[in-house]
Amino acid sequence: MSSFALWCTPFAEKFRPQRGACVSIAMIAVSILAMSLQTHAETDAVQGRVITRRAVVVNPATHKVYAVDEGAGTVKVIDERTGSIRTVKVGQRPVAIAMNPKTNRIYVANTGSGSISVIDGNRDVVIATVKGEKLPYVLAVNDATNKVYVTNTYSDMVTVIDGATNTAHALKAGSADGIAIDPRNNTIFLMTYEDPDVRIIDGATEKISKVAVGTHLWGMIFDPSTNTLYLGHTGTANLVAMNEKTHAVHTIPVGAIPCAVAVDAPTHRIYVVNYGDRTVSVIDDTKGKVIATLPVGKHPQSIAVDQEHNRVYVANVHGDSVTVIDGATNTVMGTLGVGKNPYALAVDPVTRHIYTANYGEPSVTTIDVAQVSAAK
Repeated sequence: MSSFALWCTPFAEKFRPQRGACVSIAMIAVSILAMSLQTHAETDAVQGRVITRRAVVVNPATHKVYAVDEGAGTVKVIDERTGSIRTVKVGQRPVAIAMNPKTNRIYVANTGSGSISVIDGNRDVVIATVKGEKLPYVLAVNDATNKVYVTNTYSDMVTVIDGATNTAHALKAGSADGIAIDPRNNTIFLMTYEDPDVRIIDGATEKISKVAVGTHLWGMIFDPSTNTLYLGHTGTANLVAMNEKTHAVHTIPVGAIPCAVAVDAPTHRIYVVNYGDRTVSVIDDTKGKVIATLPVGKHPQSIAVDQEHNRVYVANVHGDSVTVIDGATNTVMGTLGVGKNPYALAVDPVTRHIYTANYGEPSVTTIDVAQVSAAK
């Protein structure tokens, strides 16, 4: 698969050259999108690069930002209070990052080293390197149990790390592209693009059950306020909703190639990023239907919600921009320029800064949302 195909996959955040289903979908996308994407993709994409929208996190307690720099093998630490930037050396090709706010530990998946770096957020230094499977991809923290779950590309194993001891064991749970956690019930959800089943891990017993939801899934989030797992169904242009307790499944029509989902629990709104038609679908979860469809930038990839201010931010991977949405009025407030090919987002609601991880340079962009008024 060419570097061009990387940017045209319906789940454009991951390069999967060995899976036939992904290759065929990518080739279809190439034929559809070639006219608009060819120059940008062939110039900027790096063949074989693996990325995930979990590339940047904010600690709301310390107001520090942690973002991977894959090419440099480092994590950039931005202290919002002082403006200082620190570089922490981790493993080779770090692609994803997660944080436990209770312990102030940051976990980095190094896909090139087959390891997970553990950073102490008080000193911002690596205190442990945990050996994982060959190609760790995404990771998530259950802060209630102090355990970290890491998926591994082309592996049936999930690495489970004990945050207290930094020891790990492998759990045969199947290959996974996405992960979500319900810490209240100690439940871990796994999703794979080609697999029609969502796998559900009981964190206490590590027993695994399955619920059929359909293939070609990308983008997943759990809403604890409604006990619902939401997944983007790229093949049918639907949002799939699965009830955690009953395992009942229903779908809501959205836009083309839904690839990312965000929830604003206080307003009962679900936001679905539609990569294929450059829109965001706004769903009222009390009604179970789309109440607005908003135009955003060129091939939106990632989304973040500021619940305190009712704002929604969408990273447009080929627009080199972030679209700002007013959640109260369901209107687009403006578009802000960022670095080249932003693919991941994090927001600090207190400082009202947005951070994007970029495929090109610079690797991280800081945005002050006060710019929105000037962009309108």
